[in-house]
Amino acid sequence: MAARPELQDQIRQLPHRPGVYKYFGEEDVIIYVGKAIDLRKRVSSYFTKQDHNKKTQQLVKNIRRIEFTIVDSESDAFLLENNLIKQHQPKYNILLKDGKTYPYLLLTNERFPRLIPTRNKIPGQGRYYGPYANVTGMNLLLELIRALYPLRTCTYNLSSQNIEAGKFKVCLEYHLGNCKGPCEGHQDEETYNQYIQQIRQILNGDLRLPKQYFRERMTQAAQEQQYELAHQYKLKLDKLDEFQSKSTIVNASLSNIDVFSIVSNEKSAFISYLKVMNGSIVLTQSVEVQKKLDEPDEEILAPLIMQMRQEFESESKEILTNVPVPSLPLPGVSIAQPQIGDKRKLIELGLKNVLYLRKEKESMNDRSKDLNEVRIMETIRKDLRLTELPKHIECFDNSNFQGDNPVAAMVCFRNAKPSKKDYRHYHIKTVIGPNDFDSMYEVVTRRYRRLVDEGASLPQLVIVDGGKGQLSMAVKALKDLNLWGQMAVIGIAKRLEEIYVPNDPLPLYIDKKSESLRLFQRMRDEVHRFGITFHRSRRDAATLKTELTEVKGLGPITADKLLAKFKSVKKIKELSEQELTDEVGKAKARILLSYFSQQEDAPAS
Repeated sequence: MAARPELQDQIRQLPHRPGVYKYFGEEDVIIYVGKAIDLRKRVSSYFTKQDHNKKTQQLVKNIRRIEFTIVDSESDAFLLENNLIKQHQPKYNILLKDGKTYPYLLLTNERFPRLIPTRNKIPGQGRYYGPYANVTGMNLLLELIRALYPLRTCTYNLSSQNIEAGKFKVCLEYHLGNCKGPCEGHQDEETYNQYIQQIRQILNGDLRLPKQYFRERMTQAAQEQQYELAHQYKLKLDKLDEFQSKSTIVNASLSNIDVFSIVSNEKSAFISYLKVMNGSIVLTQSVEVQKKLDEPDEEILAPLIMQMRQEFESESKEILTNVPVPSLPLPGVSIAQPQIGDKRKLIELGLKNVLYLRKEKESMNDRSKDLNEVRIMETIRKDLRLTELPKHIECFDNSNFQGDNPVAAMVCFRNAKPSKKDYRHYHIKTVIGPNDFDSMYEVVTRRYRRLVDEGASLPQLVIVDGGKGQLSMAVKALKDLNLWGQMAVIGIAKRLEEIYVPNDPLPLYIDKKSESLRLFQRMRDEVHRFGITFHRSRRDAATLKTELTEVKGLGPITADKLLAKFKSVKKIKELSEQELTDEVGKAKARILLSYFSQQEDAPAS
């Protein structure tokens, strides 16, 4: 796709340097941000390559202006691109936006610190651990720590002066044994801080120090014959072992690793993130992002690695991925794609997660579509008072331009979706001239005689595009074939507000917002399209001479559309200004009305 002249000038001025480019669309809004090692080559490729997919073609079509920023290196370009995407959220860039605020565990910096869950991260309050992608997992960890260590939950200012002054009284938590009462001086600060040190270890994913502490205390209590106390330490040690057994242990030698796996389909990419600390997986998160320009997996994954590491505050010095990614601006961090060993098993575990997520999402989409289709068919059944669900519907329409090359078309919908392999074209063989009624009789007869001869299943509903006349001929055809009563038949008037049923002179009105009417309209438009396409293929464009094609300012596509729907120029002349505007727009409606008016005023020859 060639660039506009004004864009060509901008592209020629681009340097052969690394940097970031910004595409602006209508109203000077940024629609895409990209990075490049060579700005001119990269930007030029959008306008010179011929194999772009439709999404990229649409992006190029909408570009109105280009800006660029030169940087020193590819890493600098990556960082700047990432920041600009977050800031402007361009239409055609991928951005992970799940709308979640992940929770943290806050270990306060007070005297006798507290451990509390929170979603608000306020600097200066203490040390935040997390964020936790899974709230249930965070609560289990909090529950474990509170079961192991008697921490206070009150918000008192436990300064030494306040405690010595006796300002506070122990609460119910003290009497339940969940707190040792530091508010009244029943617990010394040194012992409390020993607990805090072990809690920090647990929150960092390392259970070795707490387990060692409780094992030593249990042994000492047993040696001193304090068996009840030894049993309490034994219970705490069991809790730690139970918690560790529920964690996914990979390899004790693997420490502080981020694992990213990605798979995709045509519309979405699915990413798994595993955070490994001290041999255990301490965090898992799987996400789906919508593709914008059919980007390859490595281009999608690179910015998401940066974003998810920032989101979950990772400081890991090693990243594992299943696809090679461009160099990231992460000094001191290695990136690898392991093929064997325990690290490869981590990649495979991540792939299992994302493959499951993709399958689940695709299955949900399929189920949603199925439910939607059943609902539409059920609505049709109720609106038309049918005895069975219309899983198979066929719609007929005739197409001729003032008697020229009369043809007909039939489209078939199964489960409320087009079944294009069942579409059929018909040359009108027995009717001379433009006779919609006899043409309808012919094609309905031919269609269902053939289905009967082949032993094929019949539709539950037949739709004819037209009013009572076309409907009566379709009914006559089914009666002559001895098929009357085996399928429902309706006719749809041109304006689509009226539906005619056999043996009832009054039309049936269906709510214009009904899904039934929307499907009928879709089928009507589809059979028109299908029929017109066939009609055009039979008609020599050079011999197409109709009154409408002679109208200056009215193209053959508009003429074909009007003639296909209203069948003759005479019927088009009878339309009001508003009806014409609804069909072809205000400007072309005025051209037609002016032309028709001039013809009426012209003297007879």
